[in-house]
Amino acid sequence: MSGGRGIGGHQRPKGATDEWITPPDVVRDLGPFDLDPCAARAMPWPTAARHLTAEQDGLSARWSGRVWLNPPYGPSTGRWLSKLASHGDGIALVFARTETAAFHEHVWGMADAAFFFRGRIHFFDVAGRRGKWTGGAPSVLIAYGAGNAQRLRSYSGRPGFFVQLPLSPPRGDLFG
Repeated sequence: MSGGRGIGGHQRPKGATDEWITPPDVVRDLGPFDLDPCAARAMPWPTAARHLTAEQDGLSARWSGRVWLNPPYGPSTGRWLSKLASHGDGIALVFARTETAAFHEHVWGMADAAFFFRGRIHFFDVAGRRGKWTGGAPSVLIAYGAGNAQRLRSYSGRPGFFVQLPLSPPRGDLFG
């Protein structure tokens, strides 16, 4: 997806990994989850009962149960959010790039709730070490399904702001 359709990528030094793990306290406080379709090849802690790696193509796989989704950040993020929205049971962690087409198409009007973190979170490498850099943008948890929205409403693991969705329908292009 070009032209602002993606949500952006993790900041990383040249030659470093693209595999970054969700902070363990976030998953612990919101879990348990049945499936993580975007798991790293090496997981220092479980994010769900079942993990699918890039080699197993979690985007094409059949999903079942409650899903934890920390997808690859970038042009494909919208495809992952679309699948989670269709599945209807899970929580995603993505950049809070609310202006992107992916956010407008798969979050606003489709998700049940969102939790916007105050400040930026640090992801972890596959060895379980906290990264020196943040992802490069603010993050948001997006809930699909009423039970997941309730989990976000009661989430107190980190400072932030809960938003019940969906909001009113869009009114078109305000600047066109």
